[in-house]
Amino acid sequence: MTQQTHESGSATTTATTTPATTTTVLTTPATTTGEAGTSTAPTPCAPPFPPLAEPRPLGELRVWPRTFHDRLTAPLPGLKAMARFAREGSVRPGREGLADVRRLPFEPGPLPRADAGTVSVTWAGHASWVLRIGGLTVLTDPVWSRRILGTPARVTPVGVPWETLPRVDAVVISHNHYDHLDAPTLRRLPRDTPVFVPAGLGRWFRRRRFTTVTELDWWEAAELSGVRFDFVPAHHWSKRTLTDTCHSLWGGWVLTAPDGGRVYFAGDTGYGHWFSRIGRRYPGIDLALMPIGAYDPRWWLSDVHLDPEEAVRATDDLGARRMAPMHWGTFILSAEPVLEPLTRVRAAWEQARREREDLWDLPVGGSRVLERTSVQSALD
Repeated sequence: MTQQTHESGSATTTATTTPATTTTVLTTPATTTGEAGTSTAPTPCAPPFPPLAEPRPLGELRVWPRTFHDRLTAPLPGLKAMARFAREGSVRPGREGLADVRRLPFEPGPLPRADAGTVSVTWAGHASWVLRIGGLTVLTDPVWSRRILGTPARVTPVGVPWETLPRVDAVVISHNHYDHLDAPTLRRLPRDTPVFVPAGLGRWFRRRRFTTVTELDWWEAAELSGVRFDFVPAHHWSKRTLTDTCHSLWGGWVLTAPDGGRVYFAGDTGYGHWFSRIGRRYPGIDLALMPIGAYDPRWWLSDVHLDPEEAVRATDDLGARRMAPMHWGTFILSAEPVLEPLTRVRAAWEQARREREDLWDLPVGGSRVLERTSVQSALD
């Protein structure tokens, strides 16, 4: 069976089937922000465009292209860029930039109670979240290791001790870079845990004896216990060894509960046109989990990592009501001062005239709960 992507103008791939917790109550539809920074009425009841794909079977075996180089939205660094980086680039902050490591926010607390009618998020650090939606507990890009390949040890502890986790119902992976795909952490999971991964990455999991591995292309979806998992594009790339550059896809995830609660997990991405397209197809995003760190120097990282101002702009493009920053304050991956992402994202959020309570700038280990109630229930 041949299947194409469902976005006009997008790349096409052929695949063959084979800690106190704060609670926010949502009583009105999500709003979007116009160019002048003022709130504008959304159309949450409008149908997605183009229509959403039908969910694919869980654990489906598929044959993928050998490479996804055609999905790149910017060229990978060449020899000239590598030489410049070696000559003048820095991958770590200086002494002054590291001085605030002890001030990085770390406030672990118990996981909030969450039932099928609530959405809760707990930031374990970096891009790892404990997301509870539609009665499921979902881990995003779980990295519980103290150290990852090629990077100094984490500067804040994991915000959620592994032994305190409830049963993990599913895992979503954005791409195969070591700070997002951590083999030691994944070895802790039962092998029958459902995992949702980008196209081309399923073999990595099946070699490790995971039995329910669902690979998806951009704009494809699967369902688990009524929760919909949609894989969406990102401005990034993939590589894990010297010989597998772009051999698997990369992207983000939109999770939608049976009652319509919707969370976007960006994974790792630069800024670009995909955000507005994602927002058009998935209207009414309640919360966007957005990366804000690992952005300096910009000439080297702008194509693949958002800076804080771009993260706020991307949230507006998505039409998301709220944003929770991530991908900062855990591993030192680039040269910006360690606290700068937080101060800059707060300033950018204020400059965009967004409501302060809609910026969920959690400490590592912090949680928030979103309880969805319908407009009619509120009126009653």
